[in-house]
Amino acid sequence: MLIGGGPLFTFGKEDKFLENGGVRVEGGLIQEVDSWEQLLKRYPQAEAHDFKGGIIIPGMTCAHHHFYSSLARGIDLKGRSPKKFGEILQDLWWRLDKCLTLEDVYYSAKVALIDGIKCGTTAILDHHASPKAIRGSLETIAQAVREAGIRACLCYEVSDRDGPDPAREGLEENAEFVARAKEENSDYLKATFGLHASFTLSDATLSLARELAQKLDTGFHIHVAEGEEDVENSLNLYGKRVVERLYDSGILGGKTLAVHCIHVDDREIGILRETGTMVVHNPSSNMNNAVGYAPIGEMLKKGIIVGLGTDGMSSDMFFELKTAFLLQKHQSQDPRRGWEEVRRIYFENNPKIFKKFFPRPVGELSQGSYADLVVLDYNPPTPLGKENFLGHLLFAIGSGSVRDVVVGGRFLMKDRILLHMDEEKIMAQARKLARKLWERF
Repeated sequence: MLIGGGPLFTFGKEDKFLENGGVRVEGGLIQEVDSWEQLLKRYPQAEAHDFKGGIIIPGMTCAHHHFYSSLARGIDLKGRSPKKFGEILQDLWWRLDKCLTLEDVYYSAKVALIDGIKCGTTAILDHHASPKAIRGSLETIAQAVREAGIRACLCYEVSDRDGPDPAREGLEENAEFVARAKEENSDYLKATFGLHASFTLSDATLSLARELAQKLDTGFHIHVAEGEEDVENSLNLYGKRVVERLYDSGILGGKTLAVHCIHVDDREIGILRETGTMVVHNPSSNMNNAVGYAPIGEMLKKGIIVGLGTDGMSSDMFFELKTAFLLQKHQSQDPRRGWEEVRRIYFENNPKIFKKFFPRPVGELSQGSYADLVVLDYNPPTPLGKENFLGHLLFAIGSGSVRDVVVGGRFLMKDRILLHMDEEKIMAQARKLARKLWERF
């Protein structure tokens, strides 16, 4: 199959721009990247999809998401008005997640996946919580992922906040699903070991998690120093800062995602670097929760792999890129900032993060990479090329520009129409479930 017929940006190591390019796809992988004219000439009998000038880029990637947050959209907090991050957790998320059923989990994932496809997001690392419906929750999400057709890496966030039984169930759910995913060995579905955050995890639970993860040869996906509460708890109870405690507990390392890392000092940044721990920046969520600004510039200078996610705010990575870009300028009060940081955290580092979980390149169009791509309906009013694509992306292109989405050589959306998911039916059922969920909330 041939896919092309428009300006093509490969990203990745080769980082090529073809004014009228295309790819040859076989077995869900890209076999060739070349000019559209040459591909049509070499393979005249191949099934050809001509995008007629649409801009072709790799599928968007999200390094941290919470599918379960989908049914919270528009919820009434019933008189509560949280002033601090800890209150947001107590009054919203820790109340909501305890109300989730497995059916809620399934449909919240379906909603997030629909949003993802419509926003051109084709690979996601998710972090799940449903304390009253733990067992089977990851397989429930996995089924939604399989039906949607994108790539995802799943985990359950283990926590002691609801008592010893949910903590034990969370450990078991992670361990069983990681083992199952390794056995299945799918190019579309992977797993890692989820933990909530230092301030809701005892030393005993961290120790059990470390033992299980070591046996399974996997790392962790954990929130780190997102709010000041996390730091205060760690200092008061353990006499250590968050990153120091996680290091001493054996949680950090080259397969671990440390999400947020807002309230970290120079020593902690050094530990993250020395252990090879990856960090995920979530600027929209951080601003929404008023928790502070992650020092991603300092982390990048130290050589830490810092990627980009949404933290469940949305599945729209175009919006997250713009937010990260503007926040860099605003925080530094330097209009020169943002360009290099955004380029590195998204175009360089998100692919590096996904490489830890998937065997083939994600986030680039190259020989041997997954055939995951997005076609943009964008008619540039000024010249467009490799040297200025980021400017077009940050100031004009958005999720509304996404026209077609292909994952593994399979069309998931064509001409803005979802091909394998009944959006009307799914959204109608999600609304019914959300009403019942909100009543329980």
